[in-house]
Amino acid sequence: MAPSLLLRYCGGMKSPVTDYLNELLERNRNHDGGERASYIPELARANPHRFGIAMTTVEGRTYSVGDDNIEFTLQSMSKPFAYAAALDMHGKEYMSERVGVEPSGEAFNELSIEEDSNRPDNPMINVGAIAVHGLLLEKDTPSQERIEYLREFFSRLAGRELTIDQDVFTSELETAERNFAMGHMLKGLSVFDGPAHGVVEGYIAQCAVKVNIRDLSVMGATLSNGGIQPHTREQVIEPLVARQVLSVMVSAGMYDASGTWFADVGIPAKSGVSGGILGVLPGQLGLGVFSPSLDAKGNSVRGIRVFKELSDRMGLHIMDTEAYSYHAVRAVRQVGDELIIELQGRLEFSNAEEILSQLEELEYNCTDVVIDLTRVSEANRVGRHMLLDGLHRLQEEGLQVSLLDPDNILKFKNSAQDDGIHYLRSQQK
Repeated sequence: MAPSLLLRYCGGMKSPVTDYLNELLERNRNHDGGERASYIPELARANPHRFGIAMTTVEGRTYSVGDDNIEFTLQSMSKPFAYAAALDMHGKEYMSERVGVEPSGEAFNELSIEEDSNRPDNPMINVGAIAVHGLLLEKDTPSQERIEYLREFFSRLAGRELTIDQDVFTSELETAERNFAMGHMLKGLSVFDGPAHGVVEGYIAQCAVKVNIRDLSVMGATLSNGGIQPHTREQVIEPLVARQVLSVMVSAGMYDASGTWFADVGIPAKSGVSGGILGVLPGQLGLGVFSPSLDAKGNSVRGIRVFKELSDRMGLHIMDTEAYSYHAVRAVRQVGDELIIELQGRLEFSNAEEILSQLEELEYNCTDVVIDLTRVSEANRVGRHMLLDGLHRLQEEGLQVSLLDPDNILKFKNSAQDDGIHYLRSQQK
């Protein structure tokens, strides 16, 4: 075998994560029930067939399928990020005095105000989000300056320059009577000091910022990563701010469906009536799904199905008792024509994705690959499946793959060979 081919074989494997997302996309493509957000004329005209899924790890690897470059407006998915900006600016104590963190149990557009304190129940419903917007910067800050501040802040989270959809902004302004009423009520209760009309206008503009699902997953990964943007490595917000935002997303991110969502899906999330759902798995990844048709509670029909499958099939429920670890690849060394990759810790989705990513990037002059699982303590179903999938792809590239697995972590059916992968009992020299 020629050396140039050996290099290509060791570096040519494609990670199967994109294939998993494609399968997920196709399984749910025909579930097209629900209606578009009719109360905003521009959103009512959205193409209901648009559908995309994206995932970004805290290390900055992004996988996306479907309509991953189609832009849509953040709408209520802007709320956790605006809350993060306000927390970063004023601190938790200041914000807690003005906006609560309790789930309202009501729809997103209800007038949910605490009787004793006059605080909005939480920053994920409209009345709370309007209050948060009004608390940004100084009380005499012009509306346009506050809008621009948030647009730039969202751009730092996404790692690229974001813009405002002027058509959606204008369209929503024309049907915003209820939001304007909330703004004037909050002003009357002295929740913020700025002019009510300008605050609500600014809130509508923040909702009209455009992203695609790749942006959404990157913004989610920034929250997941303790506020560090996974591509630029900028510390956009402090870790405690990210923790506070995620905590509120758990309890109130899906409005009056939040309890059911967390029990069934277990991924902190925030939906928007444009058809997007933002998901964040702390310490692991950010998720974005887009499909414009909504259920009765204003959440994407396909998006909900995708998140449920991600939770069930990939073991991403945050309350899953199977813990995860980092730095799954302990060492990589070459002995002659044999490349030895030592793994460690627990094998689950995030660690398996890290391993697959490193296998994809390796470029060594070798004919044989040995995967050493001696230091792997245990593996869940998803981790086993992903690793074996990756090893089979190495085989398809022409490599001899062997597995050093003395404790049978991958649960091979027999002790000699499984699907062409060589099984080793003894310690590697």
